[in-house]
Amino acid sequence: MKKHMKNVSGWLVILLAMTITSVQARGFPDFTGLVEKNSAAVVNISTTQKVKQHSKLPKNFQIPDLPEDSPFNDFFRRFFDEEGKQQDSETKSLGSGFIVSADGYVITNNHVVAGADEVLVRLNDRREYPAKVIGTDERTDVAVLKIEAEDLPVLKIGSSSQLKVGEWVLAIGSPFGFDYSVTAGIVSAKGRSLPRENYVPFIQTDVAINPGNSGGPLFNLKGEVVGVNSQIYSRTGGFMGLSFAIPIEVAMNVADQLRDKGRVSRGWLGVLIQDVNSDLAESFGMKRPRGALVSRVLPDSPAADAGFEVGDIILSFNGEKVVRSKDLPPLVGRTPVEEEAKVKVLRKGERKNLRVTIGELPEDDEIQVAAGKAKPEKQNRLAVVVTDLTNKQRQKRDITEGGVLVVAANPGAAAKAGIRKGDVITMLNNVTVTDVEQFNELLGDLPSGKSIPVLVHRARSGPLFLALKIKDEE
Repeated sequence: MKKHMKNVSGWLVILLAMTITSVQARGFPDFTGLVEKNSAAVVNISTTQKVKQHSKLPKNFQIPDLPEDSPFNDFFRRFFDEEGKQQDSETKSLGSGFIVSADGYVITNNHVVAGADEVLVRLNDRREYPAKVIGTDERTDVAVLKIEAEDLPVLKIGSSSQLKVGEWVLAIGSPFGFDYSVTAGIVSAKGRSLPRENYVPFIQTDVAINPGNSGGPLFNLKGEVVGVNSQIYSRTGGFMGLSFAIPIEVAMNVADQLRDKGRVSRGWLGVLIQDVNSDLAESFGMKRPRGALVSRVLPDSPAADAGFEVGDIILSFNGEKVVRSKDLPPLVGRTPVEEEAKVKVLRKGERKNLRVTIGELPEDDEIQVAAGKAKPEKQNRLAVVVTDLTNKQRQKRDITEGGVLVVAANPGAAAKAGIRKGDVITMLNNVTVTDVEQFNELLGDLPSGKSIPVLVHRARSGPLFLALKIKDEE
């Protein structure tokens, strides 16, 4: 009996161990099938760029007659011709990409092929093809290549909008030239905005991405491409747990335009915007910060034609909520040119629905404001010294009318709000500032202890809303 019970106990222990192992196994996905099915459509991309050298040996310098076995012979033959001129050199780089059509269209990153004189695509089965660059787009870092081949394996395109934070994702690429390396991780965040790349709501992951992975696909567990691995955040040059991928919808939209037209056109609204912080939210009578605050409406722009005003807070665009200002550019950018869009704004405490016909984003959509000098006037209630603008100062700042120039910002309410010397105050408490006299009249009516919005134009950064609060003792 004891022996029987002992056997039963042993089986129970084994069964329990198997159950625990099964539960643990279910907690981690098996990527083997996904890799086997899709790796053939992932390619290695190598580029060559010829770099012209203009330096030469000192005048009258002659290459010495060295012994045949001297190592310096190789040096001179490699870098200099018989006249002592330095020979052109070549730089090589590696990247990844993936096939999107059976007749040889390949998607990769713009920075992988930028400036390349020769592009070579190598398949999983070691076949190599010279590639033609069909088109590139620097803003989204997307490039389309074409190789002359048929019946190629193709990846299935998915949807990044269905991704959830915490979901497993997998990357295939060639980090440091190690072909078809597989790394996995989870989605860390969505809709990341990176400097100088406002039109791409990046997918952030902790998938190990290193030099050479750029341009490779990011998969979900269904084996669908949901992103194009683009860059990493690193202080060392290597992977540190922060990787960013271009959403596949953005990449495919750009790729289709490059294939069809050879260029990319983006929607354009024609406003400068900023985030709404808690102080600004209070000054505009909002319960919580949200939306994109319009700090400038560009002349002759779609927004100007549609009746947008400075101080409007954009709450939604074509039914999509605008939680932060960074949410708006991608929404506008992917809207077809000449298409009408519905925009909901908050204007002076009231919600309004506007309709705007989207224009095409100009090549240079940045507006810079130059600094200027002015004759000082007396200090006012905000502890700033202001003066009217001259015609030359207006022209430099692209301000057609109104505004006062801050020539000194002493300790006080304005300085605490962030107003500084060189700023041009164009709106105070939602009232347009015309000149110094009217500005000082507006100051007398400002409430104490309450945040109010003030719009300034700042050199090199353009219009900016600040939250100003005057205390009784000031």
